[in-house]
Amino acid sequence: MRSAFSALSIILTIFSAAMAQEPAARFDWAQAQPHWVKPIEPFRIIGDLYYVGTEGLAVYLVAGERGHALIDGGLAGHEQTIIDNIAALGFSINDVKYLLNTHAHFDHSGGLATLKEVSGAELYASAGDRSALEGGTYLGFESRTAFKAPPVEADLYFFDDADRGNNPKSSLQGVVISFGDSATLRSEDTPGHSRGCTSWRLEVEEAGANYDVLIFCSATVAANRLIPPQYPGIVDDYRLTFEKTRDWNPDIFLANHPEVFFMKETREKQKTGDALAFVNRGAFQKYIAAKERAFDTALETQMREASDAN
Repeated sequence: MRSAFSALSIILTIFSAAMAQEPAARFDWAQAQPHWVKPIEPFRIIGDLYYVGTEGLAVYLVAGERGHALIDGGLAGHEQTIIDNIAALGFSINDVKYLLNTHAHFDHSGGLATLKEVSGAELYASAGDRSALEGGTYLGFESRTAFKAPPVEADLYFFDDADRGNNPKSSLQGVVISFGDSATLRSEDTPGHSRGCTSWRLEVEEAGANYDVLIFCSATVAANRLIPPQYPGIVDDYRLTFEKTRDWNPDIFLANHPEVFFMKETREKQKTGDALAFVNRGAFQKYIAAKERAFDTALETQMREASDAN
């Protein structure tokens, strides 16, 4: 079984290859990471929560009688896979009323512009990622063509203190979306991995019991610079997220890269008849503790390298 850590190492190696290219060069992520675009059979995770992404990039559908929510858009140019997966489950992209994003990195935001146009849904996103979404860039690597995505403008930006009262499209509060008795979806500000990194909490019902689902944005350092900062305040943002999430213990922990929560193996278990296969209490606490240790190590390394360079 390939661990999430070995998978991350492979991704970082590929990111380094993309970074080494000239700013004007094209980088084919679908070729470099074929599992990011490889179609798989969509499925119900629990309650009204469904997986409609690819083998390597998670996209989630929350179904409701008054309309659906779609979380993340995958890689640009591969939106049809998501649309087909939604249809295969008996739903329609035309019934998606809310388009949401975990963070404005090209592998999770790349398909948002097309999905917004096709569905007619309203896009809600954190104000921290506004410049990246509307510019189609990766914050801090704006000149890197390899990291670009189709620009897209949100209908509502939340967690926006700076624009409060000045912009009708902004809101200081987060977002809460009710789907009736079946589910309630709410945003959580968890910055660091991107300035607007947003996690989504979902309350679902299965077989008469309630479950707290966390679709966590990310807390990896990945290609980010801590010293000098990728963006002002990045170190404090990571620390805020670690402190905020320290006591979180969801019943179900999911992420935007399926290997993080061992989706393939868990799905096989679900297929054998275990309706609660994705219940993994305690998994998030282990994950976030490991990410905090990795952050501390990366910060120490980057501080030392910066000092040596001077």
